[in-house]
Amino acid sequence: MSGKLLRLVCTVAMAAGALLVPPPAAAVPGPEPGTRTVAAQLTDLQRLYREAEKAAETYNATAEKLTKQRAEVARLDRELAGARRSLHDSRVAAGRLARQQYQGSTEISAYVRLLLARNPQQALDEGHVIGRLARERSEAVDRQTESEKKATALARAARTALDAQLALAERQKKDRDDVQARLEDVEKALASLTPEQLAALGELEKQDTDRAQQRLMASGTLSREHRPSRAGARALGYAVRQLGKPYRWGAQGPKSYDCSGLTSQAWGKAGRPIPRTSQEQWAQLPRVPLKKLRPGDLVIYFPDATHVAMYLGEGMMIQAPRTGERVKVSPVASYPILGAVRPDQRPEDT
Repeated sequence: MSGKLLRLVCTVAMAAGALLVPPPAAAVPGPEPGTRTVAAQLTDLQRLYREAEKAAETYNATAEKLTKQRAEVARLDRELAGARRSLHDSRVAAGRLARQQYQGSTEISAYVRLLLARNPQQALDEGHVIGRLARERSEAVDRQTESEKKATALARAARTALDAQLALAERQKKDRDDVQARLEDVEKALASLTPEQLAALGELEKQDTDRAQQRLMASGTLSREHRPSRAGARALGYAVRQLGKPYRWGAQGPKSYDCSGLTSQAWGKAGRPIPRTSQEQWAQLPRVPLKKLRPGDLVIYFPDATHVAMYLGEGMMIQAPRTGERVKVSPVASYPILGAVRPDQRPEDT
């Protein structure tokens, strides 16, 4: 992405984002006796947002596991159905061979039949046929036994997989309820604040972010020399096209996103599928130092890796922030940085 296009994206996105933040108060009044400071209110509100996002990422992880488990149950069901058909065929074949052997046999031994036969060669031929039928029947019984063992094992595995699916579905419901409870806490906290307090909180949060961004840029930690890879440019282009769409927990587009829903979809559209949640993205994807950060890389935030954004360049990132906001461009130091990962890491990148 060229510097000119980057500046244009940042300018437009920041202007749009400014409409979503309450305007700063002309002056922040000092706390009245018995009231909490603006800083303390902001700390509490940020904690509630983090708890809600953490719960949402837990829900996403459970939902991902449930999707995989449903696919596993469906696969085992298909295999079990095939094993049962094979078992039925084996039983039919064994029964047919048993009837054929019975119809072609007598209680007289093959040796006596040979002595009494008018045509010894015919007796030998009949004995050979009977022996072949006996061997075929034995093989059919062996196949039937193996089919029974396989069907039994698959039935047991299918029951176990289904039990796991039901347990995950129950956990998903609990995770969803937890997210809803956390969001209700956020709503209650916001509803208890006056417009002046909300404006003061927005201004204080902006000041904190500006200071953190200035420290980061002054430290020389970020380099401006790195360009995106081809896949990174595609992922970044997708993320840019989502600017302005609302945040919604558990969403993966195309109308709304949560933080990891945006990054996973962007890289998926670039032909590089990555894990669904921010925690799994941090755990599974190759890590890169901030000094080598390039556009398209993912920046992971907070000690428990509960937020993720895509690096845009020039110290900015694209993110789906939190409930009530929209996909936007923000300073990369908006939250405490845990580290960065690169979905298309190559040996020469290290």
